[in-house]
Amino acid sequence: MADRLPAARPARELGDTDAPDLAALVERNEPVILRGYAADWPLVRAGRVSPQSAADYLLRFDRGRPVTGYVGDAAIRGRFHYDETVTGLNFQTQTLPLRAFLAQLLEGGDGSRDAPALYMGSTDLDAYLPGFRLENDLIPSGGLFQRHPPLASIWIGNRTIASAHYDMANNAAICAVGRRRFTLFPPDQIGNLYPGPLAPTPGGQVVSMVDFARPDLDRYPRFADAMTHAVVAELEPGDLLIYPALWWHHVQALEAFNILVNYWWNAAPDYLDTPMDSVMHAMLSLRDRPAAEKQAWRAIFDHYVFGDSEAAIAHLPPASHGSLAPLDEAMARRLRAYLLQRLNR
Repeated sequence: MADRLPAARPARELGDTDAPDLAALVERNEPVILRGYAADWPLVRAGRVSPQSAADYLLRFDRGRPVTGYVGDAAIRGRFHYDETVTGLNFQTQTLPLRAFLAQLLEGGDGSRDAPALYMGSTDLDAYLPGFRLENDLIPSGGLFQRHPPLASIWIGNRTIASAHYDMANNAAICAVGRRRFTLFPPDQIGNLYPGPLAPTPGGQVVSMVDFARPDLDRYPRFADAMTHAVVAELEPGDLLIYPALWWHHVQALEAFNILVNYWWNAAPDYLDTPMDSVMHAMLSLRDRPAAEKQAWRAIFDHYVFGDSEAAIAHLPPASHGSLAPLDEAMARRLRAYLLQRLNR
């Protein structure tokens, strides 16, 4: 049924730059490709020689710390997802040395349909491959990563699929070895992507139930609407893709050997809690109330949370602002203590 779907529009492309302004690019609120940004990385150059050369290069930085790998039968077609009951997962987890994981991957041949799906998800570069970033790194302009240190990770696998999901941080992803295809959707398409259960999840975040390779439009008809908003980014080795937090992204690794390096960062202060905690609390306190009540609470949330925070206190004297005042670390601690007391009552 994929032929019944609208085609995604290509992501906007920019020329390469030595120090991209990531903050400005994220403010565009759309995915952007910087072609060839990392073309001269030693890892990218090694990958152009062969997968073995790329693996050998990575192992220069390996200190023997075991990594977490995932393996799925050939029947899953590289799609790490749920089992048929949607209460478990369709793959197994293994803990092994990076050298052993790379050997499995290289021995897998051309990644044909008969090969198992092998995948090493987000693995901290500084912890597992110390020194790698001294030779291969993303250097944004304006000292962004000094103010907001990123989580820099590496992803390795064969022809695998990370089903559509969102992350709570901005993302800068570098296709280092192999080719990748990102299909991205703005946050407001969540309902049209049919999210799965909140737990368990294949990779820590809720994922779409739609099989993009074989979309069942009878079961998931609004997926066709989502595709009218989709953006596709076809990445070659050395390309950099930047997209904002909460954008859904479906990621296909297109070669028998693929490596991605990414950087997650967020400009929010560290003392802020994850908004997903608020979602879970709202399920506890709001979701099952009468519809009219929920609409009234929507107005209250708009006033205090989603609207102009200054407008909510403009008519009040400063001494009375209390928890309505701009949040700082001390106020965050007080609010957290209050909530814990209320939740534990």
